[in-house]
Amino acid sequence: MAEEHAPPHAGAEQPSLFAPDTATPVKQAPVSLVEIALPSSDTALGACALPYQDHLRRTDHSPYTITCFLSDLRMLTEFLGYATPARDVTQERLGAWLEHLRHGRDTRPAPKTMARRITFLKNFFGWLQEIGALERNPTERIALARPAPPLPELLFEDEVARIEAAAAQDVRCHALVLLLLSTGLKKEEVMGLTPGNVDLSDPEHPAIEVRFPGQAKRWRERRMELPAAWTEVYQRYAQRYQPQERVFTCTDRNLNYVLASAVRRAGIQKRVTLQLLRDIYAVRQLRAGVSLDTLRERLGLSEEAWYETAEKYRKLAFPV
Repeated sequence: MAEEHAPPHAGAEQPSLFAPDTATPVKQAPVSLVEIALPSSDTALGACALPYQDHLRRTDHSPYTITCFLSDLRMLTEFLGYATPARDVTQERLGAWLEHLRHGRDTRPAPKTMARRITFLKNFFGWLQEIGALERNPTERIALARPAPPLPELLFEDEVARIEAAAAQDVRCHALVLLLLSTGLKKEEVMGLTPGNVDLSDPEHPAIEVRFPGQAKRWRERRMELPAAWTEVYQRYAQRYQPQERVFTCTDRNLNYVLASAVRRAGIQKRVTLQLLRDIYAVRQLRAGVSLDTLRERLGLSEEAWYETAEKYRKLAFPV
């Protein structure tokens, strides 16, 4: 069945829940005051869209993920039929849909796109099983194979200590390195920090708050504690650079240059980036006994992004 045309169906007209496959993320709508009925085993696939959308919005899923998963559900519904009851979906029929996506069209999707669609299947049918609509999950034996990027070369602890010592010679670099090794923030989060996000009300327990404007990334907001040493370092940094709108007033490229200078002073030959310091933070957390779920929250990752990242950090923290 062609993907470009959604099957017609009876009933009152309503705006489509499905964005085109290449659409920009859907906007987060206000939570409805009307309770949405959960699907049962008799519910048609096409009628699962609205409650599934509501489920995604109420749980830890980004707007981009919601858009992609609803688009995947639209394509699955078109292939299997709008009126197909949830109970009639089998592993074999899902396998036929995946095979159709891989080889039954003019253009073949990228491996990462196919991996995301398998993630959608596991999420959608896992939810149906969780709410009691299905006794068994038809995706249990569908393998989630993702293209694995090469693992980064981590620093040894003595090399980290050398970089920290070299960073202490420049207060901006010291503040940056201490921040990343203590919180594992993404580069975009570091660049988005404002002085108002820095909490020094308790000098022995300083903290930073990661916030995002509007609703788009509210699920990633969190509070991260830093070591007591951060207080004195940040106060010296603020006195020298007088940050107003942003904590780090330079560009992210300049921050990489600042870090690279400390790496050279430390005599480290490995490639060290802001991302690598985030990786080191994550590996340290796992080795300290932090659970995977807690680490995901501390890193500000959605469940879908974590599927790709968890195995990377497992291998880095506990190599065979």
